[in-house]
Amino acid sequence: MTSHYTFIYDGECPFCNHFAELLEIKSKINNINILDGRKNLTLIKSLIEKGFDLDRGAILLKDDEILHGADAINTICRQINNPSSSLLFLLTRVFKSDKRTKMIFPLLVRARRLALISKGISTSLI
Repeated sequence: MTSHYTFIYDGECPFCNHFAELLEIKSKINNINILDGRKNLTLIKSLIEKGFDLDRGAILLKDDEILHGADAINTICRQINNPSSSLLFLLTRVFKSDKRTKMIFPLLVRARRLALISKGISTSLI
């Protein structure tokens, strides 16, 4: 059975936005829906109620499972085979490793926060 994925990201974050675009255009994953969390606040509120805050990392819905942060990035990168972008190729090689993802991910969260603050945008979606 093929899993269906919904990748939820912060559309105001330049890093998240670029990764989401690469996923959509270059990943060759057919069974993925990509959502900007800032445009889907009802969904974000329901995820926050379940303990999944987009401010602490991207969210991946895999069928009935919710993956968050490093686990979301690691899981989606494991689904990408032969990406048609050199950047996505590099990212998937780095983030297919659970250990590397967990080590690097906190730095990505900080970079997102700094990017948003420098743009004068709230890091919180709600």
